[in-house]
Amino acid sequence: MEPIILASQSPRRKQLLEWAEISFEVIVSNTDEHFPENITPPLIAEYIAVNKAKAVFELTKSDKLILAADTIVVCDGEILGKPMNRNHAIETIQKLSGKTHEVITGVAMLKQGTINVFHEITEVSFHDLITEQISFYVDRYEPYDKAGAYAIQEWIGVVGIREIRGDFYNVMGLPVSKVVQKLHSF
Repeated sequence: MEPIILASQSPRRKQLLEWAEISFEVIVSNTDEHFPENITPPLIAEYIAVNKAKAVFELTKSDKLILAADTIVVCDGEILGKPMNRNHAIETIQKLSGKTHEVITGVAMLKQGTINVFHEITEVSFHDLITEQISFYVDRYEPYDKAGAYAIQEWIGVVGIREIRGDFYNVMGLPVSKVVQKLHSF
């Protein structure tokens, strides 16, 4: 497979592509992450991923395949983005405590004017978490760059998650097995 461009600075997406032994280089472009009103969460994630891919194409004009992704967390109909500070992170995880939420990753693959867009949804259920657990996690792991204020592969995932329905790696930020399948057919 030819090397691709990953339009993301996410260390988790880089790690997943490395584990899949996909050759890539990282090129990012600042992208507006606003989206049209009245579209569903899966379409929001796809919309932002497409904008990221297009921005990197405009920057590079590369013939290589550009892979972009955006992950959002939805709980009780509310999109829980990246926390702005410690208190916001604690409030976000408190919203997830004892509940099931969706992690939705939109993926865009762009090559020579052709775009392939899809999304993956994983349901994640948390145990009831006490304030001390949430504070410990936020203070120790500082999840400020993570949608929903947590990373499944960190302490909170090990002790706080009761059940996962769907792709584990999607919760890390990229449904890598689906990406690999799509790369081979694109």
